[in-house]
Amino acid sequence: MKKVLLFVLLFTGIQLTIKSQISNLKSQIIVELNCENLFDTRHDEGKEDLEFTLEGTRRWSRTRYWRKLNAIGQELLSCSDELPALVALIEIENDTVLHDLTRRSLLRNAGYHYLMTCSPDVRGIDVGLLYQPARFRPICYDELEVPTLPDMRPTRNILYVKGETQRGDTLHIFVVHAPSRYGGELETRPHRQQVISTMRETLDTLQLRNVIVTGDFNDYAESASIQALTRLGLVNVSSQAKGAGGRAHGTYRYRGEWHSLDHILLSPALAERTDSIYINDATFLLEPENTYGGWKPRRTYNGYKYQRGYSDHLPLVLRLKL
Repeated sequence: MKKVLLFVLLFTGIQLTIKSQISNLKSQIIVELNCENLFDTRHDEGKEDLEFTLEGTRRWSRTRYWRKLNAIGQELLSCSDELPALVALIEIENDTVLHDLTRRSLLRNAGYHYLMTCSPDVRGIDVGLLYQPARFRPICYDELEVPTLPDMRPTRNILYVKGETQRGDTLHIFVVHAPSRYGGELETRPHRQQVISTMRETLDTLQLRNVIVTGDFNDYAESASIQALTRLGLVNVSSQAKGAGGRAHGTYRYRGEWHSLDHILLSPALAERTDSIYINDATFLLEPENTYGGWKPRRTYNGYKYQRGYSDHLPLVLRLKL
């Protein structure tokens, strides 16, 4: 109860001063977060989402759904001492969840608007971008559909947004959720490289002017897909990101090892304006790792056991100088 009250008070304080803050801010906070299965409770026709319905195997109730929304809101509020101007969200099901997150959850008075994809992913998973209109004004946006290879399932579209900051800078933002490694890293490597190939034509036309590419790539900094982006000239500013509290050494932990599947890559001029980049490893987002020691992200489910957690990924936080 004390934690909830603390974040309500924090949120209220931010809400009351947001207009005056915007005129005085000297930086832009950008957050990337894989929400881990942010589903509503209804079945979307043609999608494999039945486990996250009222009758599904996970017993996904309205109470659990609203608790998850508020947990994501709490997680985003804890990322920095000011509201993020831009938030790239991964693993969101549909427009309903983003409407509820921005209009009816703990974030309801933060003033966020959003854009999102409508992908052919078989589970109905999409990506989205939250933005504060006072700090970022979208000019146009598009979805880049990733062509499937012969052994590849339809995957998430890439969200591309062109917009203008409050200082007049034009940003080009790409939000990515690449195919997983399920079936083997080597066997599925071409699927993730296909995502990079899909972005390349648009990236080439932009000539690396004020580009931000972020999301869950299901690959590490040294992997072929990320290296392909750096060869294009993008800078992986998140490659050495660590937990702000010293507890996390990556955004994701698997079998006792910290790794980062989440990345933020910037065009060179933007990379020079990086003030800081870190992982939000606040203690309430973590739980003890009993098998291997240390800490791990506190998930919503441990297997099929519901445990009121947040996500299996931690938020990646970038502060850019204006």
